This record gives sequence, C-alpha cells and structure tokens, in this order.
Amino acid sequence: MFRSREIFGAGQFFGESGGSHAGTVALSRGQILDQVQRGVHSRQRPWSERVAEWRERLYSQVEAIDFAPDLAQDIGSARWFRGLGTLLGLTAFSLALWPDFAPLEAAPAMHIDEGARDEFRSQMILPLALGADSGRHMGATAAVVPLKSAPERPRIEMVATLAQGDSFGRMLQRAGVGAGDAARVSEMVAGTVPLSEIPAGTRIDIVLGRREASGQPRPLDSLSFRARFDLELALNRRDGRLVLDPRPIRVDATPLRIRGVVGTSLYRAARNAGAPPKAVQQYLRALGEQLDLESALGASDTFDLIVAYKRAETGETELGDLLYAGVDRGGKPKVQLMRWGREGRFFEASGVGETRSGLFSPVNGRITSGFGMRRHPILGYKRMHKGLDFKASYGAPIYAVSDGRVEFAGRHGGHGNFVKLNHGGSLATGYAHMSRIAVSPGTSVRRGQVIGYVGSTGLSTGPHLHYEMYRNGATINPAGVQFTTRAQLSGEELARFKAQLATLKQVEPGAALASLAPSGASAAVPAREIDRIDRPQRLP
Repeated sequence: MFRSREIFGAGQFFGESGGSHAGTVALSRGQILDQVQRGVHSRQRPWSERVAEWRERLYSQVEAIDFAPDLAQDIGSARWFRGLGTLLGLTAFSLALWPDFAPLEAAPAMHIDEGARDEFRSQMILPLALGADSGRHMGATAAVVPLKSAPERPRIEMVATLAQGDSFGRMLQRAGVGAGDAARVSEMVAGTVPLSEIPAGTRIDIVLGRREASGQPRPLDSLSFRARFDLELALNRRDGRLVLDPRPIRVDATPLRIRGVVGTSLYRAARNAGAPPKAVQQYLRALGEQLDLESALGASDTFDLIVAYKRAETGETELGDLLYAGVDRGGKPKVQLMRWGREGRFFEASGVGETRSGLFSPVNGRITSGFGMRRHPILGYKRMHKGLDFKASYGAPIYAVSDGRVEFAGRHGGHGNFVKLNHGGSLATGYAHMSRIAVSPGTSVRRGQVIGYVGSTGLSTGPHLHYEMYRNGATINPAGVQFTTRAQLSGEELARFKAQLATLKQVEPGAALASLAPSGASAAVPAREIDRIDRPQRLP
C-alpha cells in the first residue's frame, strides 16, 4: 500500500495536464520509470563523462556572459562595468608582459693585446666616413702635420693617342706639353712626315720632366711614336734642346701570292688557302667583270691572286689591295687581270691592254626572273617584265655595271627607291627596290662602285634587285648587251704594264714570308698561308 501511494503521489507530481484518471496514472508511471532509469544510469557513468558534461554546462554559462560589450552603450550599467573591467584587466596583463630592450653585452671571444689589435685592424675594411684606417697605412692622427707644399714627381710618363679629326699639336698640349714645346715638336715632325699622313689611333709615348717653378708646364724630355710603317720618330732633349732622331725600320715589300684549286667553292678554297677576306672579295669582283663565276669556272681550275704585302723587321705585317687576279686551266692562264694606274682599275693582260666584259652582275646573286612577259606576283595579271630580277639578301651592296653619271636617285613609283645611271652612247641602267641609296643625282660613278643596297621597297614581295637597261629611253634585255672598255695603254705605258705583270708572275707562293724567316731556322713551314701570316718573325 505504501509503495502504491508513493508511486501514485509521484504520478500526481509529474503529471502536467488533466484528463482521465487512468491516463494520468499511466503517464506518471512511465515518467517515473524513465527518471529511475536515468538516475541509475547517471550513478553508473564514469567520472570522466560526468566531468565533461559539467565542463560543457560551465562553458555554455560563461559564453552567455558578454565580457566585451560596447562601452559606448548603457554607460553606468552592470554590463558596462563588466566591459570596463575586462579592458583594465587586459591592459594590466599587457603591461606585465612588456619586454625589456636593454642592450646585451657579449663577452669578448678572446683577450688580445695592443699588438694583436693593430694587426687585426690592418686587415679590416672600413668606409671612408670612418677614417678608412684599414690596411698597413693607417689614417692620419693629430700627430701628423700637413706639409705646406708637397714635392713633385721628377718625371711623368704617359701614352697619348691621336684621335680622329684631332691635330698633332692639340693632342700634345692636352697631354701636358707646353705650348712652346708642342709647336716645336709639330714643326720638327712635319719636316719628316706630313702631319696629315699620321693615321688616327697612333700612340705617342711622352715623358715630361721636372718643372722649374710652380705653375709652369713641365718640359718635354722625350717623345716617340710610329710615324709610318717603315719609320719611327723619337725626340729627346739634349743640352736643353729637342733633337729629332729618325729610326728607319726595314720592311720587306714582296707581294704575297696565293694559289689553289677552285673545287666546289672558289671563296672557300681561297679562304682555306689563307687569302684575307678583303682580297678574296676584290678577287671575286674583278673576275665577275670578266666571267660568269657560276658557269665559267671548273672544279679543277686554279685560282691565282697576288696581294700587296709588307712586313717590318719588328714583326708587324700590313696587307694591301689585290694586285693580280688570274685563273689557270690546264696550266695555261685563262684570265689575267692586273691593277694599274692611279685609279686602281684592273686591265686584262691577254688583250694588249684591253679589258672586255659581258654581263656584269650588279649584285652577288643569281637571276630569278628574266626579261619578258610574266604574271605579276602582286598585281595578279600578265604584263611585261622590263628587266632582270637578282636574288640577294637584304642590305647586300649594289654595284654600278659601268662608268656613268647618276641621272636619278630617289623614290620612283612601283620601283621604290630607284637609281638610274647614264653611261653615254644612248645607254642607261636602272636599279630598283633599294633599301638605301648611296649616291646623289649629278655625281659620277665608276664601274663596281656601290650605289645602294638591296631592299624591298615599292611593288616587291621580298628583298631583291630589279635591274633594267635602256637604249634611247626604251627598255631592252640586259642579258643581250656586252660592255667593252678599251684601256688607253700604248707605247711606254703599255711596256711598263707588261713588265710589271711579268715581275708579279715571277713571285712564288709564300715567297714574301720565306724572306722573313730567321737564319738557321729549322721549323717546319706551315701548309697554309694564313698560318704563316699569324706567326710573328723578325728579319735576320
């Protein structure tokens, strides 16, 4: 009975809503059983779970508290004072952790005496602002007394260079030579070598002596330089006077002759034999006026060229222009061209002083389009092609095919940059699509002179040269015209020409170098001329 009433009482305690009595009793019993089971379960749970549950409840209660409210609102309320307390607490905590910036003193790595300290200082590197007292030479201290005047150097040696467009006298004065000495030196040098013939870039060794008084220029003690390839000039002061001392240099002027087989490439064969690039270019240009280099030369032909060559006893060499250009076939000369006269033109020896030529190519390149009707690559329809197109790279030089006068030079419609030369005898030539023009109207040009450079101006699809020829103003096929130039050689001049040619033909290949070999030399002779040129030798 007691248990029933206890359960019933508990059922009334947990019942929350009215209803039938049976329903209330049944609901109360279920709740009571659930509570009993939960209590038994809570007593059976380990302490770790119970502590975790309490911690979560505490965190939820703490999170519900606003520790950082907006202090601009509800001033004076409990919430506001709670936020003020938070601010003051954080401030005090920050001040408590404020770091100390006192300098830390490190103990020296080792104890050094004054001698070791000076030794270490001698190897330090310090900036100029700190006195720069590094190295063996220490900075000046208070014990150093500055001199009123420092002694001058007894002599000054220097090297001056004659610049392009500068005068000999101005160059000496800029180097420190007095005006009187500079004028005297210029006068003495000009008596031996014209000052205008001294090449730019010449280096002059100058020695200046001790000056007699402060503010005066130093006197010139000595001066020396290479005035010419075969002459060195030296000036020395003797008994107070400048004395000129010319020093001639022995020079061997035997021309350099180079021969070889043409093979697959004339240019490569000549370069492999040691011919200088400038001489090879002149050789090809001279032959191009006489032969078609692509069809007239055979692989078994022999090229023969002679170059002006000088070698001083001091070891310096000087290569000049091409003197002779020839081609031999089967041991017999096929072409013999020799430079002759003040203008330096080449004359064919086999024609009794007469130079003949067929079609002279105005540019180094093959013909890609001939004279006649063709379909224009830009306009798209057939029309007359009034010249020859030569394939060439952009910027390649364009040469005049014969002597003449520049009749037109400038922009010319579809020709682009265009030059027209009048050669006389009703003949004229035109050169189109240039990238740059190198002549001006009214000037005279010689055969082989550069008059412009290959380009692609006007109606052009790429860099090339369009070459035209006119007779009485009408265009003609350039391939059917042959230029013939007769050399004005006769009498004594023709005899001198033949004598000079015979002398050149007697020069043996490499003879210019063999004459410079030292006496008693047993070293092997290089196979290539270029190896001989690069090896310094002295005259015996």
